[in-house]
Amino acid sequence: MTYPDYLLLLIGMGLVTYLPRMLPLVALAQRRLPQGLIDWLGQIPVAILAALVAPGLFVTGEPAVFTLTRLDLWVAIPTLLFAVKTRSLGGTVFVGMALFWGGGLLLG
Repeated sequence: MTYPDYLLLLIGMGLVTYLPRMLPLVALAQRRLPQGLIDWLGQIPVAILAALVAPGLFVTGEPAVFTLTRLDLWVAIPTLLFAVKTRSLGGTVFVGMALFWGGGLLLG
């Protein structure tokens, strides 16, 4: 590829990344959204996080097999409970790491 090709590619990637973020912001900036829509939009980050985390907790092997015996899942449950109760990011990371380390020692 030549320099103009790379430059065109870079500009195109920038537009494809920027426009989907900018257009809704410009279109909705002066409008008042219904509360139901605002509440629904607030759930999107939670849904994305769940979609990213769940396969690592419930699926193992190749081909992927659903299982409830993964150490990751059994460590995640008390770690989640600790996080909900304390709302401490540092404490949650420490508890999760300690439980994962301890589970690894116990289960080999």
